[in-house]
Amino acid sequence: MTESPPNAELLEARREARVEATVFVAVALALLVLLAVVSLRADWELLGLRGWVWLILCVPEALLIGGLIADSRVSDHRRSRRLLWLLVGAVIVGNLAGLFVMIAALLTEKSADLSGAQLLVSGGAVWLTNLVVFGLTFWMLDGGGPVERAMKGRATPDFLFPQDATPERSSPGWYPRLEDYVYVALTNGIAFSPTDAMPLSRPAKASMAVDSIISIAVVLLVAARAVNVLG
Repeated sequence: MTESPPNAELLEARREARVEATVFVAVALALLVLLAVVSLRADWELLGLRGWVWLILCVPEALLIGGLIADSRVSDHRRSRRLLWLLVGAVIVGNLAGLFVMIAALLTEKSADLSGAQLLVSGGAVWLTNLVVFGLTFWMLDGGGPVERAMKGRATPDFLFPQDATPERSSPGWYPRLEDYVYVALTNGIAFSPTDAMPLSRPAKASMAVDSIISIAVVLLVAARAVNVLG
């Protein structure tokens, strides 16, 4: 029995993983590399750690890029999806580690030596990286991920978008793309609560909660201290 060729929606889902998701993660990777370079050139340290520590956090993101490219080419997407979840989890853990280092540095006696520019640049890079990784998380979570949505539709969505509630006002054939999920992560990270799409499942609520907690820590602890130093 020959395998039927993939439909247009499935091909588009794989292209989205291969191109768009890879580009988003590559941007986050570039931010951390830039942060490492700037930290080394400016001789910035956190807890006695020099800028090379940010390069360590680049490893999970580099592996995630490879996983996204491989996922778009394999037929057994369920197995590759489990690997992608492990890599996304590693990126989130890396973000939490970077945030922990910054907060710990603020609470030590040497925190007075931290410049406002260092805190703003470091906090901004971690926040933007967090935005990308949680946009990717929501994209992978909703309805089982892009491949499942392409094959079965969004029968049991994890997020309720405005277009879902008012389909008569939506464009014909509309469905959420990676950019929509990144926007959800952006609004959730700014408002610390869902604004564009409402979480329906417990995993969606949990992931949005972690996104908000990291954003609160960066904005309220790091950015507020940076503004105080600059002032």
